[in-house]
Amino acid sequence: MEYFGIDLGCAIGSLRNGKFPEKDCLLPLISKVLGYCIVAASTTVKLPQILKILKHGSVRGLSMVAFEMEVVGYTIALAYCLHKGLPFSAYGELAFLLIQGIILVAIIYHYSQPVGTLTWIRALLYCAIAPTILAGQMDPMLFEALYASQHAIFFCARVPQIWANFKNKSTGELSFLTCFMNSAGSIVRVFTSIQEKAPSSVILGSVIGIITNGTILSQIIIYQKSQVKKDKKVK
Repeated sequence: MEYFGIDLGCAIGSLRNGKFPEKDCLLPLISKVLGYCIVAASTTVKLPQILKILKHGSVRGLSMVAFEMEVVGYTIALAYCLHKGLPFSAYGELAFLLIQGIILVAIIYHYSQPVGTLTWIRALLYCAIAPTILAGQMDPMLFEALYASQHAIFFCARVPQIWANFKNKSTGELSFLTCFMNSAGSIVRVFTSIQEKAPSSVILGSVIGIITNGTILSQIIIYQKSQVKKDKKVK
């Protein structure tokens, strides 16, 4: 009995016999369910950030380069997973994160007028190269090297935002909910990637996500508490 790649046969069989499913049966089942939960949650993960920007009409405290690099990283990661033929439950969130990431960058451009020439050049280069990467129309060795580099891209994408937060002692318009969902998703994805026997490079990407997203999340908590204390003193 299988639905959406989830094998329920062994679990249902064990329960019918009055037994609790064994680990070898239960862990893959949990992994698949969690994988699809991540994919489902990813459809709205950046929505809180988008809505917060639109509500305040401001991108104060947000690093444009950080969000641009995120889009590049999502593109490479999605292309690699498609190329490797991994099950959708193991990478599906990347497709939704990429779409939302592009929308978010467009909104940041809109509220960062005037946008410089270099910014437009970066955007045009991405539009020219991304379709080739997603189609996997490149040398396999180059593809592997490109995927290896995406870990550095994701790490470097977070560093400007982390530094900006530290320098300003504020997280500006960063959304707590979006950062929390990113952190939780990275933690769960480590487990599902191990169960799906994904390449170690995929697992490494999730570990980097835990560290960097966790750092930004902690900054939001710390600096927002400090801001609340300052507001109370002013009152």
